[in-house]
Amino acid sequence: MTEEKMLTVRDVSIMLGVSEKDVLDLTENGTIPGYKVGGVYLRFKKDQVEQYKKSQSHLKPETIKGEPDGLISRVHDFFYFNDFYIFSLIFIILLGYLVYRGL
Repeated sequence: MTEEKMLTVRDVSIMLGVSEKDVLDLTENGTIPGYKVGGVYLRFKKDQVEQYKKSQSHLKPETIKGEPDGLISRVHDFFYFNDFYIFSLIFIILLGYLVYRGL
């Protein structure tokens, strides 16, 4: 019996040319069928994603063929996925400054 390899969120985002957040949004809306593992959509069937891509290719080719908004989208994704680390770094720098000043 052959088992079909399931795609990850990253695989689908590369396949569709959108961000990982967009893939999760499409899955939450029910546009792309996804399978939950531990309460989070983590796996997708390749044939279902390809079927969605074909159905959308004639409607919105600019969002399927490339990175939407280019640099702006990448910066947004960076802050979306790394906000905890950025705020932690700012907090540590602020504490270091206060300790250095002796307050």
